[in-house]
Amino acid sequence: MKEYKVANHEPSYLPEGEWELVWSDEFDGNELDETKWGYRLDFWGKRSLTFSKHAFVEGDSCLHLPLVYEDGMYKSAHLQTGSLTYDKPKDSEGIWNFGKFEKPKFMHKFGYYEIRCKLPKNNGWHAAFWLQAPGIGSHPNPKYCGIEVDIMESYRLPTEGTVISGIGYGGYGHDSVWPGHKPVQLTDPEGWHTFAVDWSKDGYIFYMDGVETHRQMAPDCPVSEVEQFILVSTECHGYNRSFANEVEESDPSGNANVWCGKPVKELLKAELPDEFVIDYVRVFDRVEK
Repeated sequence: MKEYKVANHEPSYLPEGEWELVWSDEFDGNELDETKWGYRLDFWGKRSLTFSKHAFVEGDSCLHLPLVYEDGMYKSAHLQTGSLTYDKPKDSEGIWNFGKFEKPKFMHKFGYYEIRCKLPKNNGWHAAFWLQAPGIGSHPNPKYCGIEVDIMESYRLPTEGTVISGIGYGGYGHDSVWPGHKPVQLTDPEGWHTFAVDWSKDGYIFYMDGVETHRQMAPDCPVSEVEQFILVSTECHGYNRSFANEVEESDPSGNANVWCGKPVKELLKAELPDEFVIDYVRVFDRVEK
């Protein structure tokens, strides 16, 4: 790995070769730069109960995504540079079954995507750094509609201090494929860490603290050939159907869009304050000679 210096900020450590910085947020200033980030507030066609705008930037040049208890629910923020087509509620009586298209703030294909962050301390909610495509699952071949790239997910369950990374494709129904997320043990769960992926036409190489953790490469795995957007997110478990199996009582209807409205038991034990803290997010392109 080679050092890439950024003035007045921590450096990046990149794979060998020549790279150029094409997009970044160092979170300088005193407020979130909403020309770069939007809030994910909807989930699969319905307004989320717990995705919030609780995100702030302080004079410490960091983004803070806190866990909050408000209106009888735990809430936290999802930030994104684009949006999933299926999220927006239908806004007309026409035949188009999706909401109004939102112009993305940043979409990109291939490159080295990196975050430096401190992870939450409590179980029952998770932090993540990932890439998504607006129309994932909308084409039989995932290279034409995108792949979920989980650069880092910190569920902390069942093993304390473990993060996972990997890819998923085929949408989120019966045809979805998750060919293996690799767990990585943190040496210091409460310290600063960097997480990154080198996404190229050949596949995905994942890194933690400048050290390769694993690869998912063609032809064993498909590779997205469409532009995707970035998410820096947190989510409280138990409220949406994705985590219904962790809740003692949930809606028996089986409707994937039903909000259960009940946090998992681990979240009820959370000690506040708690937060996901991000020092920077950077995207580099390899310079071809």
